[in-house]
Amino acid sequence: MRRRGALRLVALLLLVPGCILIGRRGYLEAKAVLAGHLIDRALAAHLRDGRPHRPWAWADMHPIAVLEAGRLGVRRTVLRGATGESMAFAAGHIDGTALPNGRGHSVLAGHRDRAFAFLGELARGDTLRLRTAGGVRDYVVDGTWIVTAADVGVIEPTPEDRLTLLTCYPLGGLLRSRLRYVVTALPAAYGPTEIVVNASGTNSALSRKPRMR
Repeated sequence: MRRRGALRLVALLLLVPGCILIGRRGYLEAKAVLAGHLIDRALAAHLRDGRPHRPWAWADMHPIAVLEAGRLGVRRTVLRGATGESMAFAAGHIDGTALPNGRGHSVLAGHRDRAFAFLGELARGDTLRLRTAGGVRDYVVDGTWIVTAADVGVIEPTPEDRLTLLTCYPLGGLLRSRLRYVVTALPAAYGPTEIVVNASGTNSALSRKPRMR
């Protein structure tokens, strides 16, 4: 009888931590779902009026764009600032680089096991679509690179408009890494002009010389 009682006690002691872990996982998953809903709502408001809308009162970030990779069926929200908080929920815009769809070099970062897990599936020639409150712009992937974290050249200003996506490497890794996987893209050119869809839904043509590739 004592042995049976001891076994029951051991089973109970093992069961309690397991229940706690399961409950914690469920809580975290529910929290992530709620956060995603609040971020989507804030994004919709931003796309309507162009103003910053924090997803919750104490958030130190807000959504500013949507990144889409049509061939892969991927859609990712972009938050202002590539901080730990913002990249826990979405991709982040690196401060100091051009704003999404702005003139110059815009750099977005995301975790390799979350928002930017799809980067390894992108190939040269793929189209990326970036939607902001100011309009929609398409970019064409022109290269992928592996660099060290110390290589700040990948985020430096460029004379041409450019979009760069950045995440840790190797893509399936879990440990800290000094390597970064980089995807670069240039605005999609349609002959001598580039078509940009404004927030109103109308098209405007920006004069641009065809790029030689």
